[in-house]
Amino acid sequence: MNYELFENEVVMLLLGASVLVFILANRQKLKQLPASNILLVAFYTMLVAWILTVLEGFFYEWLLNFIEHLCHAISSLFVAAWCWMVFGRKIPVEKEAL
Repeated sequence: MNYELFENEVVMLLLGASVLVFILANRQKLKQLPASNILLVAFYTMLVAWILTVLEGFFYEWLLNFIEHLCHAISSLFVAAWCWMVFGRKIPVEKEAL
């Protein structure tokens, strides 16, 4: 078996783990964000993708790579949904008088 471990993948996982510690330490403050659960699920899904990126260097490369990219796509959908829920609200426009 050929094991491949790339430094940039490990650094990204360490950065993601650091952000996870920050999130867990500030959970109550983060709940004040609108639709915070959706945003947090997006981050957790991305964290799973980073973990899979490192693990695919050791075993089940094709399967873990597929699941990793699926996690990236799902995370992007959650971020898009969060953006739509927070910023996509339509503001009523006043009709102009003729």
